Amino acid sequence: MNNQQLERMKHGNGFIAALDQSGGSTPKALAAYGIPKDAYKTEAEMFDLVHEMRTRIVTSPAFQSDHILGAILFEQTMDRKVEGKYTGDYLADKGIVPFLKVDKGLAEEENGVQLMKPIDDLEETLRRANERNMFGTKMRSVIHEANKDSIKAIVDQQFEIGKQILAAGLVPIIEPEVNIHSEEKAKCEDIMKEEILNHLNALSDDQNVMLKLTIPTKANFYKELVDHPRVIRVVALSGGYSREEANKKLKENDGIIASFSRALTEGLNVNQSDEEFNQTLEDSVRSIYDASVNKN
Repeated sequence: MNNQQLERMKHGNGFIAALDQSGGSTPKALAAYGIPKDAYKTEAEMFDLVHEMRTRIVTSPAFQSDHILGAILFEQTMDRKVEGKYTGDYLADKGIVPFLKVDKGLAEEENGVQLMKPIDDLEETLRRANERNMFGTKMRSVIHEANKDSIKAIVDQQFEIGKQILAAGLVPIIEPEVNIHSEEKAKCEDIMKEEILNHLNALSDDQNVMLKLTIPTKANFYKELVDHPRVIRVVALSGGYSREEANKKLKENDGIIASFSRALTEGLNVNQSDEEFNQTLEDSVRSIYDASVNKN
């Protein structure tokens, strides 16, 4: 583990950019960027286009370490190059800590939750992540209803895999997302926090994780998690909120920083001039940074 990157993730000012759309979410990301489905015929062409989009983002003068602490990458992005360097190395040279999305997507909803699909090649993926100089990983599951047993299963799965990631020398970002549209959102958060605390309290002193959570219904509800000695950082997903709304809610939560995807790239378009693109991204970056650092 890179101790300099660890200190940056613990104490640095800024946020984490989520650039990890995978096969299922890439068409939506491209469409939002102004590239419709009929602009590409194969999956390979689709991934070429999204890599061009991500390259344009990370090479922008607006994408710098003074505002951005880290970036989460899709596996193909990790294996591709930006300006002649593997993406993780390119980011690290800019002072931005690279993470890798390792989950294989969500299982079908059952009993109010969506567990992660099996990660059959996890050991090999973690080997390659180390080879590509990743600092950590990220994996997502989703909670829709306040079913205690199901939420426990979500958190159990996250931490079970998280321990394998820790054993490989990488830092896991544990992400049990609560659906922002759930009619039981606050109750889901109550149950989930209790289960997360149970797992955190059982970790050894050398097992430290990050948490990526939906912005809570009640401000500062996750303070116990933010302050927990086994937690390097708590970051927030935008979860479908607009950037303006996500920033507003984030500002109410001390110690939590952003890890936005759609909210980060909102307003970017393939047809923008470089000047327009860079200015739009800079405005986005500065607003998310402000919400992450300058609390009410």
